[in-house]
Amino acid sequence: MPLREDTIGIGELARLTGVSVRTVRFYCDEGIIASVRSTGGHRRFDRAAVQTLGMVRRLRGLGLGLTAIARVLAGESSVAEAVAAERASLDVRLAGLSWRRAALSAVESAGPADRAARLDLLAGVEDGVVARDTLVEFWRRQRVAPVPEGVFTSFVTMAVPQPPVAPTPAQVVAYAEMVALTADRAFSGALRSAALAGLQVIDDEESLLYGVGEACALAEPLVLAGEPPREGPELDRFVAAHATARRRADSPAFRRELVAAAEPDPRLRRYWRLVGEVSGERATLGATHLWLTDALARTTPA
Repeated sequence: MPLREDTIGIGELARLTGVSVRTVRFYCDEGIIASVRSTGGHRRFDRAAVQTLGMVRRLRGLGLGLTAIARVLAGESSVAEAVAAERASLDVRLAGLSWRRAALSAVESAGPADRAARLDLLAGVEDGVVARDTLVEFWRRQRVAPVPEGVFTSFVTMAVPQPPVAPTPAQVVAYAEMVALTADRAFSGALRSAALAGLQVIDDEESLLYGVGEACALAEPLVLAGEPPREGPELDRFVAAHATARRRADSPAFRRELVAAAEPDPRLRRYWRLVGEVSGERATLGATHLWLTDALARTTPA
């Protein structure tokens, strides 16, 4: 900018804003504050620099970086947008620190005999977000039949809990155990084999998912109430969903076949228990589905 008579020197700008001369020079070099040179080679500033530097100082006090501040000064983003972005970034960092703190506490609280195993377990889930992505990808690989992405997303929402913002040591351990389970190739292979076997006899995978979902919703109040698995409209809807998908009729013979096909792998039972430990929910999708499969097994004569 051209040199004007009402410009001020770097010392006066520093005095008016409470910013050190050294810091003013740094902001000039970074292009945050504009200046011109006098005939003697000294930096001179427009008086508007007082307000600009005051804004820079306040935003820096909130922890905003120079790139974000430069965008605000250039009118490319508002103060509210810049502050919101910084807050969101801070939330991510705080969540990461909370996860690490809980993991450290989990190792610290383990007994001497269990500490090494606990350390190995938690080493695989240093970040809750990455751990969740690992679980989502696991379930994506289990799909053997095409289903709408929306249906899969709904399933994942229930099968893969969000990492708690401020997890307890027990929640971090449970999440780590979920990741460890999905890394078990035998477990993954068993789930996939069961899904492929079902694909041979199921004509409409999507309608089966919806029907089983309705049965789980009916069973949810019973699970919450601690009712033992039993006969009822919840089980009838569950069996009807499977029968319709297989183009079969509900009958004692069909129920006996379904008992054999629907018996969950013990590792899957453990996975759903861990989901409940992480989410704090008693009637998870897994808990209601297990209630229905147990009801089927208990009420179907051999």
